[in-house]
Amino acid sequence: MPPIFALVDCNNFYASCERVFNPILEGKPIVVLSNNDGCVVARSNEAKALGIGMGVPEFQIRPLLRAHHVQVFSSNYTLYGDMSQRVMETLEQFCPDLEVYSIDEAFLSLLGFERQNLTEYGRLIRHTVKQWTGIPVSVGIAETKTLAKIANRIAKRTPDTGGVFDLLACPDREALLGRVAVEDVWGIGPNHARSLKQHGITTARQLAGADDQWIRKRMGIVGLRLVMELRGVSCLDLEQCPAPKQSLTCSRAFGTLIHTLADMEEAVSVYTSRVAEKLRRERLAATVLTVSLTTNEFKEGPQYSNTLTLKLPIVTDNTSELIRCVLQGIRAIYRDGYLYKKAGVMLTGLVPVSQTQTDLFDGQDRRKSKRLMSALDAVNDRWGAGTLHYASSGITKAWKTQFHRRSPAYTTQWSELPVVTA
Repeated sequence: MPPIFALVDCNNFYASCERVFNPILEGKPIVVLSNNDGCVVARSNEAKALGIGMGVPEFQIRPLLRAHHVQVFSSNYTLYGDMSQRVMETLEQFCPDLEVYSIDEAFLSLLGFERQNLTEYGRLIRHTVKQWTGIPVSVGIAETKTLAKIANRIAKRTPDTGGVFDLLACPDREALLGRVAVEDVWGIGPNHARSLKQHGITTARQLAGADDQWIRKRMGIVGLRLVMELRGVSCLDLEQCPAPKQSLTCSRAFGTLIHTLADMEEAVSVYTSRVAEKLRRERLAATVLTVSLTTNEFKEGPQYSNTLTLKLPIVTDNTSELIRCVLQGIRAIYRDGYLYKKAGVMLTGLVPVSQTQTDLFDGQDRRKSKRLMSALDAVNDRWGAGTLHYASSGITKAWKTQFHRRSPAYTTQWSELPVVTA
């Protein structure tokens, strides 16, 4: 039997998370800002209606925000991550086969549910997620993942659908695909969209009808699969076991510009600790470390940026070994006389930690090291990130990323639980 997919997508997810614990925000324009309260990374529908664009710097629209009493929040990724997990756990109640595609999206396989009214089933999913988590979602249903994306877009943008659209039940699919711009098709990036338009292909319908050889020549096998998906031929299965990550990164802009090597060493030590925690969570070890730093290109004054990649002496997931290496790297590329805006640490050459080969001349007691890292992670998981940290990470952290408008961690910190008064 042909597959059936449902794409469940949370509506304006970050803004919706802020509303769950602050219902007075319902119907009011909301924007969520990036690190250091720099740029807009999420908007409610009301904020979109005011013409606030994605990625616009907050200082450029400050008068607009004040004039329309827009509610402005710093990004609260701890809250958003926990709410995402709650949504995904709710979706698992409806379907055992689920692919978590992003923090606010998931594909469900509805194969075997054909006897039910799929639109009504989608409405049940939507109602339950809203009731259990407070997050509104849209549901798009089709026989391929690409078409489910289109169906979800229609569900989200067409009020008459009630937030659920079943493309399988659409009587005039051709006309509908003719109203979908080619750049709005999942997997069509700006370059491909520009090229397709130059050849007269401006809609999803025209793309579905394009010649196979012509598509393969210009877009490769991936593009041909996308076209087949638009024709209703499923080429993309659910990815319930995601491929191992190829790299892990921690990169941040500083709350205040850094101008000393000591502060820079503190910052990259903190970033290395965080990326090492991710590494162990994924049960991976790294063979290569890359450290980078840069000044603020939008500020007047001398500019400098540099990157250094180092082969690790031994495959490792140990924080202290990674910090030792990153400090070696940052000292090599740091230059006095500049005001630094950002630094980052990236681990590559990742391999499963169970498959790492020990070095004959390795002087470390690897079992002891593993127990230490497990204890470090357990304490920080329970009591909060950074509860235990290496001395090189510093104490005061004057450069720390700023979140002046961040809402409480309602669901993950006992001290920040919402309080109800009668």
